[in-house]
Amino acid sequence: MPAPADTRVDAAPRVRSIKAPPAERLLTTASDLFSRYGIRAVGIDRILAESGVARASMYSAYGSKDALVLAYLEHLDRRDRARWADAVAGDPDPVARILAFFDLALASAPVRNFRGCQYANAATEFPDEDLAPVRAHRLWLRDTLTGLLAEAGVRDPAATAGRIQLIYDGALSGSKMEHSDAPLRLGRALAAEAVAAG
Repeated sequence: MPAPADTRVDAAPRVRSIKAPPAERLLTTASDLFSRYGIRAVGIDRILAESGVARASMYSAYGSKDALVLAYLEHLDRRDRARWADAVAGDPDPVARILAFFDLALASAPVRNFRGCQYANAATEFPDEDLAPVRAHRLWLRDTLTGLLAEAGVRDPAATAGRIQLIYDGALSGSKMEHSDAPLRLGRALAAEAVAAG
């Protein structure tokens, strides 16, 4: 009979014998802090302290906070594309795949305390800069919507994709401002109507 698991509250977790590499620890810590508090509000000293990485290792891995910010946004883009792909895997319905963007937001917004769109948040913090990962994510979203709308037989898929992306942007922003999932639910319904109208 196996020994019972240690359920004491003060039981110490097992320490991994091999820590994650410094670059990975920096990115994980920065991603959490940036998404929770904003990019400009988080200084490099806090990232170093919470990740347990030496300053020299940070400069060796990324060179600067600006480079770490871009790495964070690129990581966010890769993660969000993968989350959507996993969510729609095996679903041949193009309309369901479109609405999955809203479904994912509905699932994650309460868990993330209604922080809104991380890409929009970053663009707001850096209004004079062209953040390539933000631009790339938005182009991917628009292209993905356009392709799915064409597959669904919508007459002008590019124009409808633009409308749905605008609805999605507004729904995320409204959800953040209202601290509620109601704007996301309304946005999903409006997106479905836009597809049907097309």
